[in-house]
Amino acid sequence: MDISTLTQEEYDFISGLIAIESTGSDPVNNPEYGTLPYGAKPFEALKYFLDAASDAGMRTGIIDNRVGWCEFGPENADAIGIVCHLDVVPAGDGWNTDPFKLTQKDGMLYGRGIVDDKGPAAAAFIAMKRLMENAYQPSKRVRLILGTDEERTCSCVETYAAKGEIPSFSITPDGEFPVIYAEKGIMHLKIYTDEPSAIRAKGGSAANMVPASSKCTIDGVEYSGFGKMAHASKPELGVNAIFDMIKTLDADDIDYSSSPLLRFISKEIVDFTAAEYTGCNVTDESGSITANPSVLSCDENGESLVIDIRCPVSYSMDSIVTHLAIKAAPYELECEILNQMAPLYKTKDLPEIAVLTDIWKKNMPSYSGYEPEYLDKFTDPIAIGGGTYARHMPDTIAFGIQTPWQEDQCHQANECRALADLVTDIRVLSEVIIGLAEK
Repeated sequence: MDISTLTQEEYDFISGLIAIESTGSDPVNNPEYGTLPYGAKPFEALKYFLDAASDAGMRTGIIDNRVGWCEFGPENADAIGIVCHLDVVPAGDGWNTDPFKLTQKDGMLYGRGIVDDKGPAAAAFIAMKRLMENAYQPSKRVRLILGTDEERTCSCVETYAAKGEIPSFSITPDGEFPVIYAEKGIMHLKIYTDEPSAIRAKGGSAANMVPASSKCTIDGVEYSGFGKMAHASKPELGVNAIFDMIKTLDADDIDYSSSPLLRFISKEIVDFTAAEYTGCNVTDESGSITANPSVLSCDENGESLVIDIRCPVSYSMDSIVTHLAIKAAPYELECEILNQMAPLYKTKDLPEIAVLTDIWKKNMPSYSGYEPEYLDKFTDPIAIGGGTYARHMPDTIAFGIQTPWQEDQCHQANECRALADLVTDIRVLSEVIIGLAEK
């Protein structure tokens, strides 16, 4: 194993963090710490991280067992922030390695969270620790904020925004380069009926993932659909297994008329674009609408389909709800908003954006796959469909950590990051700390 570009201690820290299966779950009571609102594992990841930070000489804290922080620098000075999360989406299918064991192969590091977002959190911590060890004394405090439920509700960082100290400016390395100045609106919409279903069907495991498998049982016969996982903000990078299953049923002329939801998916969604079935034909500087039917369930408790929708910043999400409710009504299906996040829009001429853009341009050539023409193509601030902590924390923007020319790894099977790129991440975040702290 070649870890010459990380110390053994640093590598072991990342390995231990990846090993914690920190997928959110129902609240549990812990005899020592009280209520853990997102389940035991996300809190375990937070404690693991903060214990390491405390051992490194950083100040630490936890708010409501939802979010934590570690910092160094003058105690009474203004703060700059780095905002990351330690929870992960379920592993899903299709892995060639154990998703919760950091595995190195051919210069790549594999593991759930190595990109989204444990790897960037660890890189930020290592950058801070190395600066401390080299006696760097910032003029501002440097605070790393660690949420534990970003993949489901973001209530962790909302708790911090309500109860914690807000840095004067923060980045969240939970997106991609270059600087992200706008994020689409996000909505999870459920189309459902509470009437018991004569069919048993299941597909997908999380609202923000393209489902990789789906199955249903009709008259005692099981039918399956297969797909490819991807982040719901980029459904074009995946293959939707729910669609595959419906197309299989239609191609084989299987009678599923007893299921209003499967009929709705077949007649109103499968053969249409997201713009067509949501009614949103607007394209603005943040892009066009995307929609991902992500979680399907049909059983004795009813039928439901959760759709992840990413809406252009200039369009009303209420119009989408109205449009889909009208389409669902003839099937005696209802619509319910499970959660909704307003879009984010920042002006491009913030001085901090200039600092970050310069750091990105300087370090672009160090990332794997770089070509000289990328310097002109991938420099200016961008808008994305993904949702980051930036919309939940004042004075925060997303910066990194994936490069625009590499395959998106978020929520995919075999999530991986080049070891050399992880080392570059550490250098970039070190420069961010210095650039913002001394600005």
